[in-house]
Amino acid sequence: MAVLKPEEIRKRAAKLPGGVWKAGKSAIRADFTFANFSAALAFVVRAGLEAEKADHHPDILMHGWKRVRITLSTHSEGGVTKKDFALAKKVSELAEEMK
Repeated sequence: MAVLKPEEIRKRAAKLPGGVWKAGKSAIRADFTFANFSAALAFVVRAGLEAEKADHHPDILMHGWKRVRITLSTHSEGGVTKKDFALAKKVSELAEEMK
């Protein structure tokens, strides 16, 4: 799978649901805030299960008591690919559903 160019990454990130994704040089990331610790933890579990289904494994950071940061990059390709955007879309939709 081909690594996307920086301009393409920026354009695609801007179109993701929720408007929370930021484009970096070799990854995209989003921060989500939930009502409480339990909701954030439930999101982490469900996002992890979606990632496993896609055979794609993001960096997931749960911080504070109700915040989660998801960072996506296709490590085997050394950058951001279409696979990252497919999972980002699912994660965004899941976050909206859980709020």
